[in-house]
Amino acid sequence: MMKLQDEQWQELEPLLLGKQSDPGVNAKNNRLFIDAVLWIVTRNSAWRNLPREFGNWTATYMRFRRWNESDFWRQLKQSDIQAPGLAQLLEQIVHYGDLYTRRIEQRQQRKISRTAYKATLAPVKAAAARQPALAPGESTSHWVHLVAPG
Repeated sequence: MMKLQDEQWQELEPLLLGKQSDPGVNAKNNRLFIDAVLWIVTRNSAWRNLPREFGNWTATYMRFRRWNESDFWRQLKQSDIQAPGLAQLLEQIVHYGDLYTRRIEQRQQRKISRTAYKATLAPVKAAAARQPALAPGESTSHWVHLVAPG
C-alpha cells in the first residue's frame, strides 16, 4: 500500500492546511488523509472503495474535493520539495485532481445540453398536446389524393 515515508511526511506536514497553529477548524489527521488520497490515486479506485482504516470515505472525498477546487494540491506540488519521491506523489495527486475536474466539467456540460435540448422540445410537445384527438376510425390520410397522380 502506498503511504508516505516519515521523511516525506516531515517535509509535507508544515505545508498542509489544518495545523494547530492555523485559524479555523483543525484537521484531525492530515497524514491519514494524505495516505488515503494516495491510496485512491495510485489505484485509480472509486472513493467508496477506500478501506475503513482511512476513516469515512465521504469525509475524505469531500476534503480532497475542497483542496482540489481551491487548487491546494497544485500549490503543494509547486513547493520546494526535497524528500525523494514526494514531488512525484504530489504530481500524481495533481494529475488525478485535473482528471476529476475535467469529469465534473463534462458532466455539467452534458446537463446543460440536456436542459437546452428539453427546452427546444417543449414547444413541440405543447403543440402536439393541443392537437385534437382523432375519433376512432378517423384517418389522417385524407390528403393523399391531393398529391397522388391522378
